[in-house]
Amino acid sequence: MADQPKFNPGVSLAGAVDLEALAHQVKAEPGQAGGAPAAGGYVIDTTEGTFQAMVQTSATFPILLLLWIPTDDRLFPMARALADAVNAMNGQIQLSRIDINENPSIAQALQVQGAPALFALIGGRPMPLLQGLPSDDELTQIKEQVLPKIVAMAQQAGVTGTAPYSGDPSSDGAGAAGTDGAGAAAAAVVPPEHQEAHQLAQAGDYAGAAAAYGRVLESDPNDALAARERAKALLLARSADADVREVRAAAAAAPDDVEAQLAVADIDMIGGQIQDAFDRLLDFVAAGHKADIEPVRKRLLEYFAIPEPTDARLKAARRRLATLMY
Repeated sequence: MADQPKFNPGVSLAGAVDLEALAHQVKAEPGQAGGAPAAGGYVIDTTEGTFQAMVQTSATFPILLLLWIPTDDRLFPMARALADAVNAMNGQIQLSRIDINENPSIAQALQVQGAPALFALIGGRPMPLLQGLPSDDELTQIKEQVLPKIVAMAQQAGVTGTAPYSGDPSSDGAGAAGTDGAGAAAAAVVPPEHQEAHQLAQAGDYAGAAAAYGRVLESDPNDALAARERAKALLLARSADADVREVRAAAAAAPDDVEAQLAVADIDMIGGQIQDAFDRLLDFVAAGHKADIEPVRKRLLEYFAIPEPTDARLKAARRRLATLMY
């Protein structure tokens, strides 16, 4: 943002004990009366367990990182203004909020001394924008000038995807990152039999979560939520730590290698590019690789469990897969 006026960093909130923050502490949960604004729309909350997967998605669409403290009411107007601005851009950019008290390792990795701090994230590269509370003029500049410039920079770098929509922010804070409205509502109440798997996923143990969801499905093969969460966990266990550039370069260099195509389809799915993932694998088989139909079929069946059953892309992809198999 070299051509933008330099931001005044404001007063640092660094210190072992922030007395002013204690004076402004709010007990209400996000979305409740008097509490912080809830996530939802194109706004997600990211933790240490989901941070790496979030970074991976910045190779598909740009992300605005807000490091904040969701119990500090001084930060609520800024968080609300950024959310409104991002949601108005209809998926051109996503706002990822990180609680630095609950996720200190992220703040340390980004060398953040206090909240709030703002970064742009494009292709896995963080670019610092702001440290400290912005003035009204600075916040207006961020909304009206900086956000569009981040999107333009992303497009120049080939990052042109659309962020997934997570449903409208609800009054009870039920919105969940990376899901649509129905998925967010389901995520608000975890069935007792899902507790182990859910906790493993929250901790970032995606392989363990997939195995635990598998055990749930052994008891109830018709548990659609468990099937969906298992598919997501398998996806992240395989590819959450993959280098997006390396994966895409490998797929481009080896167009006849099924494993390379499966790997890049995973990257598409993690980034919310569901149609691209479906088309990549189906086009691969249609281009003369029917000998590889079985690994493609298995991977697509996993993918098919992730979108809502009413998603029009599912019906078309299932039909095309059936045509290619026979």
